[in-house]
Amino acid sequence: MAQESITIARPYAEAVFATAKQSDRLQQWSDALAFLSLVMTDAAMQDVVGNPKVGKQRLTDLLLDIAGERLDAEAQNLVRLLVDNDRIQLLPQIAAHYEQRKNEAQGMLEVSVVSAFPVTDEQKRSLAAALQTKLGREINITTSEDPTLIGGVRIRAGDLVIDGSVQGQLTKLANELGL
Repeated sequence: MAQESITIARPYAEAVFATAKQSDRLQQWSDALAFLSLVMTDAAMQDVVGNPKVGKQRLTDLLLDIAGERLDAEAQNLVRLLVDNDRIQLLPQIAAHYEQRKNEAQGMLEVSVVSAFPVTDEQKRSLAAALQTKLGREINITTSEDPTLIGGVRIRAGDLVIDGSVQGQLTKLANELGL
């Protein structure tokens, strides 16, 4: 289902991206989609969206009231369109795909670094510089911790995955030994 929702969300994200790029409003759309995505991930809102007693007009009005002045007319129309097509729950996927397209257009690459221990600011800067040299793009690093890695890091930059973790090396060794 996750892949299916991404496939369904992609055309909406592409259309929003085309509109934002044409009107030179990439950041405004990014902010609007991030806000709407946050609203849609709220548990109470999930209950409202999943409730068959809540009609489309009522849901649209609720979302537009929550957003208030944060949405311009085009973003409000997107909300109406998504509610009318029963696609409003796809807003987080639409926002994620839009951000990916925006970053590509701006020459930016989102990089996720998972490490066994906290990553210092100096390590982030050094890693960003090395990745920028290797990939030829601006790098934005987000970090998280996963003690199960034992040591080292796992880096994900788009389709590129670099697993330098102890856990990854042990798994590779076990596979080679046929364990």
